[in-house]
Amino acid sequence: MAALTREDGARGQKKGRRGCEHYDRGCLLKAPCCDKLYTCRLCHDNKEDHQLDRFKVKEVQCINCEKIQHAQQTCEECSTLFGEYYCSICHLFDKDKKQYHCENCGICRIGPKEDFFHCLKCNLCLAMNLQGKHKCIENVSRQNCPICLEDIHTSRVVAHVLPCGHLLHRTCYEEMLKEGYRCPLCMHSALDMSRYWRQLDDEVAQTPMPSEYQNMTVDILCNDCNGRSTVQFHILGMKCNICESYNTAQAGGCRISLDQQ
Repeated sequence: MAALTREDGARGQKKGRRGCEHYDRGCLLKAPCCDKLYTCRLCHDNKEDHQLDRFKVKEVQCINCEKIQHAQQTCEECSTLFGEYYCSICHLFDKDKKQYHCENCGICRIGPKEDFFHCLKCNLCLAMNLQGKHKCIENVSRQNCPICLEDIHTSRVVAHVLPCGHLLHRTCYEEMLKEGYRCPLCMHSALDMSRYWRQLDDEVAQTPMPSEYQNMTVDILCNDCNGRSTVQFHILGMKCNICESYNTAQAGGCRISLDQQ
């Protein structure tokens, strides 16, 4: 077994200083994979070429007396509180953020617990206001965020549920809205666009096409309702005849309406 040194402990945290940029805690985790000390699994993973399995952690080191001991909430030597919240399954030590361990998710979530429910199909804890009001996609949280391509299920960043049911990190969703409004996976509108569609109605009405295009029609596919329709071609956008969305794509060539030739 490799020797534990003060340098190892300093990899995640200096002596006497609580926690790291990720968590507020009074101990270092002894990584079972490499026998090194780190403040948390994220600090470990940022430094090493492998990941720390949080569930296999057995021992911790107190940041005050430096005693290595069985993972627990309070130091057995000097009574230092390692974390206001402690999960003996995830070995998570942190400030009290109303965390709770979800058995179905398999990890701890920030609560309070009564504000969330676990959707068995999506396999993720979601806010209570989404219960019965979101589109389920089986195991959707086990897919990486399509924006940053990083894990969603175990991420410390809150997940945002799009109307189509796909998930993005909340921060990625906010960045996406600066550039566009559609889900990067299915192209469905990522928010209620009805007000903007009405504005576009006015712009289309006030912008007549040149005479050679006024009788031109085109087949379109709607990204919001998946319906197909034939509509008049307009350079500003083509409106779905079914759901009245302008989130459409041309599904065929333009042609002159036969009854108006």
